[in-house]
Amino acid sequence: MNINATLIIQGIVFLILVWFTQRFIWPPITTALDERARKIAEGLAAADKAKADLAAADRRVEQELASARNDTASLRADAERRAQSLIDEAKGRATDEGNRIIAAAQAEAQQQAVKVREALREQVAALAVKGAEQILRREVNAGVHAELLTRLKTEL
Repeated sequence: MNINATLIIQGIVFLILVWFTQRFIWPPITTALDERARKIAEGLAAADKAKADLAAADRRVEQELASARNDTASLRADAERRAQSLIDEAKGRATDEGNRIIAAAQAEAQQQAVKVREALREQVAALAVKGAEQILRREVNAGVHAELLTRLKTEL
């Protein structure tokens, strides 16, 4: 065989191969490559969207945390104010109760002092009567001298 015929046949086979490749093999490959490029682009877009969503979610989380911190701080301040008011109220009640107890004790002490003074007056009157009896060496009539004893009690 001749080299020219071999080259012509190989050229024809090559052209048939090129035509067959462009007609049947190349379109599915380009379609697959285009589909892959489209999926990659969609994936990148989805990733960008996910990053934006994540950033927005992070901002919302930070806002919620800040709000929760503020709410917690206000609740804590309210609780402290309430506790302080309860403490002040309890101190006031305790002071009132203490004052009432002191007043009752003072009143009782005054009553006891009045009773003791009355008992002392009676004892002094009895001693005065005994002393007068011994001085006079006679019996004192209690019915006759009741007014005298009453005046003596009040003077003492």
